[in-house]
Amino acid sequence: MLKHHSSRRSRLDQGVLSDRLQGALSYDRIAGYFRSSLLEVAGEAITGVSGKVRIICNSDLDPDDLATATAAQAALRRSWCAGQPELAPPNALPRYKALYDALLSDKIEIRVLPDTAFGLIHGKAGVIRYANGSSTAFLGSVNESASAWKLNYELLWESDEPDTIAWVQEEFDALWNDHRARDLADCPFIQNDVQRIIHRQVVEPEALQKVDVMEAAAAAAVETPIYRREQGLWPHQKYFASLALERHRLGGARLVLADQVGLGKTIQLAMAALLMGLEDPEGGPILVLAPKPLLQQWRDELMELLQLPSAYWNGRSWVDENDVEHPSEGVTSLSKCPRRIGLVSQGLIVRGMPQAIRQLLNQRYTCVIVDEAHRARRRNRPKMDAGQPEVDEKAEPNKLMSFLCQIGEKTKSMLLATATPVQLHPVEAWDLLSILSNGNEGVLGGITKTSRWFSAYRTIQVATGEQTVPADNDVEGWEFVRDPLPASTEDPAIEKIRRQLRAKDRQWQFTPETLDKLPNAIRRVQLKNKLLPEYGERFNPLLRCIVRRTRSYLEQEINPATGSYYLPKVEVKLFGEDDNDAINLGGYLREAYEEAEKFSELLQKRMRGAGFFKTLLLRRLGSSMEAGRNTVGKLLNISPDTGDDEDEDDADEDLFGNEGQPQGYSEFRNFSTDEITSLERCLNLLKQGGNRDPKLEAILGYLLGTNPNATERWVDRGCILFSQYYDTVRWVGEQLAKHPDIPSDLTIGLYAGSNRSGFWLGGRFQRCDRTLLKDRVRKGKIKLLLGTDAASEGLNLQRLGTLINIDLPWNPTRLEQRKGRIQRIGQARNQVWIANLRYRDSVEDKVHRVLAERLQAIHELFGQIPDTLEDVWVKVALNDEAEIAELIDQTTATRNPFDKKYSKVEDAAWETCSSVLNPISVKELMEKSWA
Repeated sequence: MLKHHSSRRSRLDQGVLSDRLQGALSYDRIAGYFRSSLLEVAGEAITGVSGKVRIICNSDLDPDDLATATAAQAALRRSWCAGQPELAPPNALPRYKALYDALLSDKIEIRVLPDTAFGLIHGKAGVIRYANGSSTAFLGSVNESASAWKLNYELLWESDEPDTIAWVQEEFDALWNDHRARDLADCPFIQNDVQRIIHRQVVEPEALQKVDVMEAAAAAAVETPIYRREQGLWPHQKYFASLALERHRLGGARLVLADQVGLGKTIQLAMAALLMGLEDPEGGPILVLAPKPLLQQWRDELMELLQLPSAYWNGRSWVDENDVEHPSEGVTSLSKCPRRIGLVSQGLIVRGMPQAIRQLLNQRYTCVIVDEAHRARRRNRPKMDAGQPEVDEKAEPNKLMSFLCQIGEKTKSMLLATATPVQLHPVEAWDLLSILSNGNEGVLGGITKTSRWFSAYRTIQVATGEQTVPADNDVEGWEFVRDPLPASTEDPAIEKIRRQLRAKDRQWQFTPETLDKLPNAIRRVQLKNKLLPEYGERFNPLLRCIVRRTRSYLEQEINPATGSYYLPKVEVKLFGEDDNDAINLGGYLREAYEEAEKFSELLQKRMRGAGFFKTLLLRRLGSSMEAGRNTVGKLLNISPDTGDDEDEDDADEDLFGNEGQPQGYSEFRNFSTDEITSLERCLNLLKQGGNRDPKLEAILGYLLGTNPNATERWVDRGCILFSQYYDTVRWVGEQLAKHPDIPSDLTIGLYAGSNRSGFWLGGRFQRCDRTLLKDRVRKGKIKLLLGTDAASEGLNLQRLGTLINIDLPWNPTRLEQRKGRIQRIGQARNQVWIANLRYRDSVEDKVHRVLAERLQAIHELFGQIPDTLEDVWVKVALNDEAEIAELIDQTTATRNPFDKKYSKVEDAAWETCSSVLNPISVKELMEKSWA
């Protein structure tokens, strides 16, 4: 029998749904869109169903979301949170309770089907069966939300005819059993979130000061976008943010975050900044010092992930999170940031701008954060000689290091971030601690610098195990322990010593005579037996103040809280690494390359430093024919100088001058007649070569799957292509956009600095903001992205599964940074693919050959390639093989003090925290200006 129902005539929720579900044996439902409102109505009536309730609904899951279980979980989580269930009114909480109980008891099963499978599920239908064998089916426009059953105008057809019931059941089964459907039980986050929302309480910032650090951190984070739109914070990230708050409460956090590339240092620092800002609501500003290309990235991530307003200094004025440029009085406005978090380029300090430096030092800060902190170092870094460190205890700091030592006296907390704390010598790590020690006695010891740890040589010896802290002599051992005496939270033995001395954790210094105040039992048991035997390897300042986690460690260690690894493993598969994989230089390009070498030889005869210049020239020719044409044209004053992203705000003052060009660059422009003739010949050869660049053919081979090394089309997995040079990526993008085998409806993005970003669609290029590109990549709308090294730092591209290095960067560390864009937490795939392109017998190929056997050893030692291998490029350009070998041997001989014991990580279930910080109060606190 067919029945018609209209919401105009009667309440559908009361007259149909609740009535039919009473006494039901089962309920199969084709519902609408997957949101938290899914069971607003049915949740009230499911208690009347004695058996299973099965619901199939659809979502905006991307096909890529189904690649792995991890990706599917993340996608389900995003879809659930997109409905903002945390904003449900109080009268909805009973329904959430019913939903939670049903999920917990497995009474309800919910599966989510991507809308790419059959399109958006507009057809809503259900089958209800009873114990007596009878059934009813209904279909119409209503889904399982309150608006559908109670508020909207809806029509519903109901029938108990066997044919209708069988038809609806068949449709349900087809959707339910589709291989693309994902079970809600596969995402435990949702069930936990329902329980959290049931007990949710909104609290004010001052309430966080009364709870422990983990609870405070969880309340501040749990409803920020990093948790509601992304996967949340990983255990190693939670640990660092909580440690920073704990140390901040003890008088100041002084820490080096030295995690490997791709492990999310920025979000850890940002979370720490938020927590410290909330802990000191009336405290001073928070200053972030970063390389210029990263300032906008910092501002955007603060807002996108934590809803934290901030402003960056663009050289003239402050620009806030809304891109509003605030009125300025020039450099004097540097001390008047309109937001509590101010982002400033390190270039201001490196270029030695006295007035700007004075403005920055004319503040008292809650926290100073330094990104890429390895740029702050002593001018002449020592190298290892036969394994024996040569340490100058009074080394001369460079400009950035000198400035940080000064500002350290002006801030409560200071956090330094770098993936390479040790490059040539362990003293570089000690130098970072010496920066942190300014204004804080808990790092290396007291201001009198009589602590045993104020000797760089001794600290390194203890940290590397070459010297031990005396364990059989408590008088001598006390000299290492007493200054600074770690906080009581760091070890039970230290807690007992501090309790005996009645010393609070903010007191770091103790005299040698303090030992006499300790009873013999404490000295014998806690000091001699528990602390001293392993004190050097457990409590040396490098351990206490440096947190370093590698990807391999996190992928191999079991998380006790979950029984799985701390981090899902993402392997890297390399392509094009064999000698025969190098690309042949043919025809005009080979002749042009040889002519460039002849020009360099002419230059070498009359100029010092020509090897450096030769490297610059050959690297550009080795990038692409287009980059070669533009470069030679610039040298001949034919082509305009478009600038290069690679040199933006490079803070390495030992190598670069203030304008980002190599020292003495202008001297090379006064060429002789023979040199000009050689350059003109080189340019003509490059022009005759046209667009027949073999690198472009190799790129197409990987993207379209025609390369013998490529087992499938890389463009289908998503690909980013990197080059150091804007003209290379712009030219490659234009060639791809008009290539007949690249679909015309494929969007190709270009991510670069200096407002040159944009995308190609239908063969036409359109400029756009970089945030638009990031958003489209995140949503899967851009699967092909070209980028300069402006995209190699701080950018999250885990949606993409492949990477092509069109050229190899000057600084080999950037290879690791590029890889870190896709081999990072949140990557949907278990394996990412990377291809390195290089012309045979080019400078890149020679460097690749020389380093190939050594790179793995260097990577294992440092966690990534140290950027001091830049020197190898110059030596290769000069064909000085003896010096190349010496340079590599010096690098690989360096002892690295960072081993597994520095890999600190603890987990805490922040996702289940029911206390939630009032977002309006947070916004008000962080919008306070410096003035």
